[in-house]
Amino acid sequence: MSGQETFGTRLRRAMDERGPLCVGIDPHASLLSAWGLNDDIAGLERFTGTVVEALAGSVAVFKPQSAFFERFGSRGVAVLEKAVAELRSAGALVVMDAKRGDIGSTMAAYAETFLHKDSPLFSDALTVSPYLGYGSLKPAVDLARENGAGLFVLALTSNPEGAEVQHAVRGDGRTVAATILGHLAAENAGETPLGSFGAVVGATLGDLSAYDLAVNGPLLAPGIGAQGATPADLPAVFGAAVRNVVPNVSRGVLRHGPDVMGLREAAERFAGEIRVAVEGA
Repeated sequence: MSGQETFGTRLRRAMDERGPLCVGIDPHASLLSAWGLNDDIAGLERFTGTVVEALAGSVAVFKPQSAFFERFGSRGVAVLEKAVAELRSAGALVVMDAKRGDIGSTMAAYAETFLHKDSPLFSDALTVSPYLGYGSLKPAVDLARENGAGLFVLALTSNPEGAEVQHAVRGDGRTVAATILGHLAAENAGETPLGSFGAVVGATLGDLSAYDLAVNGPLLAPGIGAQGATPADLPAVFGAAVRNVVPNVSRGVLRHGPDVMGLREAAERFAGEIRVAVEGA
C-alpha cells in the first residue's frame, strides 16, 4: 500500500536508534519456574507483563514464540494479543515467531492472522517456512507488502537437522538455502534503506562465506547467549551483511528476570556488545 512505511524502513530506524537487538519472549515451563511462577495462565500473564514493562521502551525488536502462548489455549492467545499491542504501542517492532507454511487458502489464512492490519495479532513481521516451495509463500508476501509488514524466511537454521534439507543440492547446482536467499534478494531489489523480506540464519553456524547473504534485507540471527554464539562472533559469520543482522537473544536476557532492572541491564549489555561488534566490522 503506497504512502506507508515499509517494515524494512521501520526496522532500520529502530535498530539505529535503540540498538541492534531482538529479545525473544519464550515463556516455556522451565523459565516460568526459574522466575518462581507456576506454569499456568497467571504465570504466563505475570511473565509476559514483566518483560513488556521492563523492555518495551528500550529494545528495538521482540520475537514472541507463538507456541508458548498457544499451549494455554484462547487465554494464552489473549495474553499474546495484549503483549503485541503494548510492545508496538511503546515503539518496538514485533516479529511473530510462528514459522507458518502451507499452500493456497491455508497460507492466506495464516497471513491474515499475523499480517493483516485489522487482526488482533497483527505483527511487524512473521517467520515462515518455505519448504513447500518458495512460491507457496506468495499470499504472505503479498499481504505483507499491502500492510507494510515483513517476513523472515527459514534459510540457514541452527538446528542440526536443518542441514539435510537446506544444504541439499538442486539440479541447477545450487543448494536449497542458496535458492531461498536468491528469492529474497529478488523481493528486496531496489528497496532502501532495507528490504522487508529477510532470512533466518543461525548465529552459531560459523563461516557462511559460501552463501551470498547480501539479500538487501534483514537477517534474523538466533543463537546468541544460551546457544553458544556471542556478539563478537557476528562479523565472522555474516561478513559484509553484518549490519543487517537482527541478533536474537532469549534466555540470555530472560534468565535475569523477574527483576525489572536485571532484565534492563542484560538487554542493554547485549545491545552494547552487538553494536560494538557490528560497528567494528
